[in-house]
Amino acid sequence: MAEFNTIRTAGGTRTAEIDQGLRAHMNKVYGTMSVGMLLTFLTAWAVGNNAYMMETLFTGITRWIVMFAPLIMVFAFGAVINKLSAAAAQLFFYAFAAVMGVSISYIFVVFTDFSIAQVFLTTSIAFAGLSLWGYTTKKDISGWGSFLIMGVIGLIVASIINIFLGSPAIMFAISIIGVLIFAGLTAYDTQSIKNEYLAHAHHGDSEWLGKSAIMGALRLYLDFINMFMFLLQLLGNRE
Repeated sequence: MAEFNTIRTAGGTRTAEIDQGLRAHMNKVYGTMSVGMLLTFLTAWAVGNNAYMMETLFTGITRWIVMFAPLIMVFAFGAVINKLSAAAAQLFFYAFAAVMGVSISYIFVVFTDFSIAQVFLTTSIAFAGLSLWGYTTKKDISGWGSFLIMGVIGLIVASIINIFLGSPAIMFAISIIGVLIFAGLTAYDTQSIKNEYLAHAHHGDSEWLGKSAIMGALRLYLDFINMFMFLLQLLGNRE
């Protein structure tokens, strides 16, 4: 009986350690994401309110470089993450967040500051609710992954095509579908980040955990920023 109680106590202690580690891991994910988000919007505001920089960055070929730089960096990040230290991966993420800020800085020219703030608040509330649901639900939503990723690819292709077509109707449809897809991805990614931690919690690999938190922050950051941009297209008031 004493041996059984010892095993049970040890098991309970180990479970408590994993739960505590999971909370710390998720706090790092959300904290890193929040710093990246702050960096993005500060950069976007600074560039968007500088007429000279806007004219320089969004004219000619530079416009295309600014537009596609974040997408290129995301693919590059995924390719080199295993070769980077946790500190280097975090620095890369913050550099990416700043570049994203430059890429979306035009919103401060196109939309009113009030509507940007309003949509940001709306996105924050929706994101928090969706992420909380993804974290707490007992339902396995891992099956959503393939469908949602295919949706993202379709959105990218449709958005690139519409750059040349300039159709408001297509943009409206893309925005509605985009909001739904990234709402789903917010819940899916949150559950996935949680499950990945639980699967590796027994290994105690601090380097992996550090980089995993940064990759998780990047995934949720992209969910938030894309949901925000699509909602802004739908709800934002133009200048």
